[in-house]
Amino acid sequence: MTTLRPFRCEDMFQFNNVNLDPLTETYGLSFYLQYLAHWPEYFQVAESPSGVIMGYIMGKAEGHGESWHGHVTALTVAPEYRRLGLAKQLMAILEDISEKKRCFFVDLFVRVSNLVAITMYKKLGYIVYRTVLQYYSGDPDEDAYDMRKALSRDVQKKSVIPLTHPVRPEDIE
Repeated sequence: MTTLRPFRCEDMFQFNNVNLDPLTETYGLSFYLQYLAHWPEYFQVAESPSGVIMGYIMGKAEGHGESWHGHVTALTVAPEYRRLGLAKQLMAILEDISEKKRCFFVDLFVRVSNLVAITMYKKLGYIVYRTVLQYYSGDPDEDAYDMRKALSRDVQKKSVIPLTHPVRPEDIE
């Protein structure tokens, strides 16, 4: 049976199997530790009965006023554990934490080419809020969708009214 639990420092030595996926954004150890120190409740792992990390989610709460929101920084599941509903469960944890923090919405960025992830997020109730031009660096750079899901505090669903024009990374609040 899969265990969903808070991320621990020692997990950084065991999650390479998850991070080696080409669509997974990887970061330096200090970045992971910063999230663990500042937003530990938003950093969760799915662990197999044998102790293998199957996937994880990392996020934070940020913004002010009606822009106060939960943000998914990274969500990934190892290829051999996909299609088991783990991503959905991890997203539900992050959304629940964001509800408890009285956030207005949850947002995330996804490569426009990652159709599998985009489809999954849409099934979870997310909409494409805007396109962010050249958000992901590479050869060539790639655009991202800023996807959002309104939470219960956003009664009028203002946070999910899509923008009609793309933005640049430097224009993101």
